[in-house]
Amino acid sequence: MRDESWIQSSADRGGKSIQDLCREENVSEVTVHRWKKQFGHMDINEARRLKELERENSELKKMLAESLLKNRVLEAVCEKKL
Repeated sequence: MRDESWIQSSADRGGKSIQDLCREENVSEVTVHRWKKQFGHMDINEARRLKELERENSELKKMLAESLLKNRVLEAVCEKKL
């Protein structure tokens, strides 16, 4: 079960307990309660957008770290040449 799909599953569970839902989706109750806390106030589109932004942010952080590392390497090489 993806995080944002919890919103849909919990809305559509139709009388099923959280324990039954967890067994069906093979996730722990702790995970479900964490998802509910994190995504419970959102609709599915908002949750998907949040995940998309988190992935994009992570990728941008990696790109920045790589760029900073390249700059340090180039500075070190330039210092050795002088």
